[in-house]
Amino acid sequence: MDLRIKDDLALVVGGSDGIGLATAKALAEDGARVTIASRDATALAGVATGLGMDHIACDATQAESVESLVSTWESRHDRLDILVMAVGGSHRSPFEKLTDDQWRQNWEFNILATVRVVRGLLPALRRAGGARVVLFGAAGARMPYAEQIVSNVHKAGHIALVKTLAAELIPEGIRVNAVSPGRTITRLWRNRAATMAKAEGTTEEAILARFAEDIPLGRFGAAEEIADVAAFLASPRSSYVVGQSVAADGGIGRGLL
Repeated sequence: MDLRIKDDLALVVGGSDGIGLATAKALAEDGARVTIASRDATALAGVATGLGMDHIACDATQAESVESLVSTWESRHDRLDILVMAVGGSHRSPFEKLTDDQWRQNWEFNILATVRVVRGLLPALRRAGGARVVLFGAAGARMPYAEQIVSNVHKAGHIALVKTLAAELIPEGIRVNAVSPGRTITRLWRNRAATMAKAEGTTEEAILARFAEDIPLGRFGAAEEIADVAAFLASPRSSYVVGQSVAADGGIGRGLL
């Protein structure tokens, strides 16, 4: 399917690894002019050079870094057609062991980082005339995972953010949607499986197989599978989709809403 995004200007924040990188590649394959951003400047530069993409170092949890991102974008481009926020994560811990600082840090990561970037880039999105914003949430927003209360709470708030932003911005022609991935094979999941395997005296693959048992499809997703959904939402092909958090989770989210 031609996504009709040839020569669109796209920015993928969190685009140097995992699902964000896969999304950047999917957009570029359909002709978008993609810039990737992430907080690891060295890794970012290496990835961007290898792909022939522009890049901007940015730690979206830091207000000053986001201001620099916005300033750099404005100096290079006259508009922003596609904004993808592939930033967020989970924190595994029982409720009573979580500190105030851990709650605040996860809020910065999962919610406030997105708020800062979207707010800062709104002028560029407005100038595009029909821009698309795609945010990344998580399946845990609708089906809370055990011992992940802090991220479950914030990811549920992420759905409210998507709905509210979409309603506020659609009169200006800016469509906001999100993708809610389930368990996906990324470096973060590999690291988590390796840590658990060491603690339990088993193998990484055994850990991943155990977590895959909850997934009706019977396996983890590939980053490219999630990226395809994001690229569709970032394109004019999804023109009647507004304010949705689309599940791409292999069926793990069994709730009706």
